Amino acid sequence: MGKLYSALFVLSLIWGTSFLFIKVLLLEMGPSAVVFGRCLFGTLMLLVILLLSKRKIKFKQIPWLSVLIVALTNNTLPWLLICTSETRLSSGMASIINATTPIWTLIIGFLFFSLPLKKNQWVGILIGFIGIFILSDFKLGDLYKGNTIGILLMTGATFCYGLGAQLSKKYLSTLSVIETSFFTLAVSTVISFIMMMLLTPQSLSIFLNVKLLVPLLGLGSFGSGIAYLLYYFLVKRGSPEFASLVTYLVPVSAIIWGGLLLNEEFHLYMLIGLLVIFIGVYISSLKSKRKSNESAVA
Repeated sequence: MGKLYSALFVLSLIWGTSFLFIKVLLLEMGPSAVVFGRCLFGTLMLLVILLLSKRKIKFKQIPWLSVLIVALTNNTLPWLLICTSETRLSSGMASIINATTPIWTLIIGFLFFSLPLKKNQWVGILIGFIGIFILSDFKLGDLYKGNTIGILLMTGATFCYGLGAQLSKKYLSTLSVIETSFFTLAVSTVISFIMMMLLTPQSLSIFLNVKLLVPLLGLGSFGSGIAYLLYYFLVKRGSPEFASLVTYLVPVSAIIWGGLLLNEEFHLYMLIGLLVIFIGVYISSLKSKRKSNESAVA
């Protein structure tokens, strides 16, 4: 259990800074270019690790269709939604909404993977959505502008994360952690490159900008490469629900970094929404955390 919780803590620190790096890169690049950069640098980092490990990979045994689906749902699509949402939201608020991932993981497990939900989990889910509503600072006349659209985009990303976690647990269990991380990111790199060339082909020249190297390394090599080794380790050794608990911790570091380096404002309704979401996630994950602990000890 010590390794699981250590990995959970380190992953939260890495992903907390990822929201910051996205915000910085969006000043120079469009969302599709940021996604490609994140996938590319993450893949290169994992390729180095894979070569150093001298692991023999049997390519014919790779479930390529499953890898493609997980790459779309757990990498390409949610990252595009996150980047687009951060054109409207602060990095701190984006990370707060990301804390609803455990709720979506439970809902998707119930709807599509025959995982039963107890009453306390239904209550937690309801509370979590109330927290999202508070976060949006919702005004009926602002439905199609401002924070509301950004929050909907970010919520879509957390839905994708929940789906991707369940799919990877069910269909990629035969692969090792490094294989799952590398092949899903490699496929995501190809998809995101095609997406970038279709949407903003002029973005390709931006990658020659040396000053973007640090945030790209931070977001891609660490926020994707190293982070996904930790993430899939948590999914495989714990459970999708346990891995999603990392989003408990991410908002704290994201908000601190956003405030210190980007001068982002933190409003009272964000704090209230965060607390409500935390309460909802805590209540809804009581059962899943206990089951995760049992499976990790086994």
